[in-house]
Amino acid sequence: MKKFIETLKNCWKIEDLRQRLLITLLFTAIYRFGSFVVLPGINPGMLQKLQSQTSGGLMSLLDMFSGGAFSNASIFALGIMPYISASIVMQLLAVAVPYFQKMQREGESGRKKINWYTRILTVIILVFQAPSYLINLRMQAGQALASGISWSVFMIPATIILAAGSMFILWLGERITDKGVGNGISLIIAIGIIARLPQAFVQEVGSRFTAISGGGLVMFIVEILILYGVVCLSILLVQGTRKIPVQYAKRLVGNKQFGGARQYIPLKLFAANVMPIIFAQALMFIPLAVVQYQSENASWLVQNLMNTRSLLYNAIYVILVIAFTYFYTAITLNPTQMAEDMKRNNGFIPGIKPGKDTAEYIDTIMSRITLPGSLLIAFVAIMPALTSFLNVQQEFSQFFGGTSLLILVGVVIDTLQQVESHLLMRHYDGLLNSGHTRQGAVSAY
Repeated sequence: MKKFIETLKNCWKIEDLRQRLLITLLFTAIYRFGSFVVLPGINPGMLQKLQSQTSGGLMSLLDMFSGGAFSNASIFALGIMPYISASIVMQLLAVAVPYFQKMQREGESGRKKINWYTRILTVIILVFQAPSYLINLRMQAGQALASGISWSVFMIPATIILAAGSMFILWLGERITDKGVGNGISLIIAIGIIARLPQAFVQEVGSRFTAISGGGLVMFIVEILILYGVVCLSILLVQGTRKIPVQYAKRLVGNKQFGGARQYIPLKLFAANVMPIIFAQALMFIPLAVVQYQSENASWLVQNLMNTRSLLYNAIYVILVIAFTYFYTAITLNPTQMAEDMKRNNGFIPGIKPGKDTAEYIDTIMSRITLPGSLLIAFVAIMPALTSFLNVQQEFSQFFGGTSLLILVGVVIDTLQQVESHLLMRHYDGLLNSGHTRQGAVSAY
């Protein structure tokens, strides 16, 4: 504890780091304030049905990622998710479309063009998503609109406000990345998730200690231990591992020396990181658009697809996570390119011929180590549903895994890594003696 307090003092001593931390706090405070600013003309006291709708299933996840702005009918109701969806589409286009592949290889200028296209696509998504949200708002809280204003007149300005709110959140995230600490987009999502934690925790504690069957304290301790284990596994998933399984290590390490340092083939157990869950979760949101948020009038199939604890939902979710793990690993690690680079630098795998044989060998090993990695990622993804067997409250269960926990872990590690780099640059002690934050952690998104 003493070291932690001393580290905070050191953070305050460094002027640049102090300014970055204050800017980050200011922008996150602005975001949280905007989450409670209701759309003009909407009575916040008549949104009980909307808030009840977002208390479970996919709607609760959507509300969580918006920091509660969705259920508040806020100007930030659509959150940052439209931008995330647009970014995912652009990543897929960069793999499948030669035009975007060429753009990606152009360096900084290509990155700027891709960012511009991503923003255009975000606006297009918002143009369709904002009216869909307003239609749902009308169905759930039609009486919330001030008298004298018709919904037909209200739709156009409200759509503009919702789209502008999401783009403003994007601007805040980019300013945090440039002027603050951490990845701004990921940090905004994490702040929205954390905002739900105190209420969910209190509800879970209350449900355990008021349980009729007794044993609430014991079950709560069991929950915390399980949560701790899942957090440790999530840290491993987010950070990845720079070592491959022992049985392959001796054959997959190149012994050639480059610049006095031993070079290794960059194979990791979790090469895809958290992207498979993000991709899969984005696809699982599709049923919401199909039924326009009307889960009570939907068919049995759609209702199960919108229930995050149903067997059908989780079976499809697992299949998508595993499939995207293989897909993302394949597009990020090219065995042929790796084999060519090794041959060009006079590197080799003992017992394997350079060129095609090396590429096939690396591809085989990647297939073998990707399977256990994908199963672990899928396990973390469906952990919130598995907690239903322990009667964990649904709001609190969302912190046991899935996209929310991985985003939180990724944001914390990335932010600590940036703070530690500032401290070490000024010759102060880092945040952790063991230096875990220096292992190349990545942001959640």
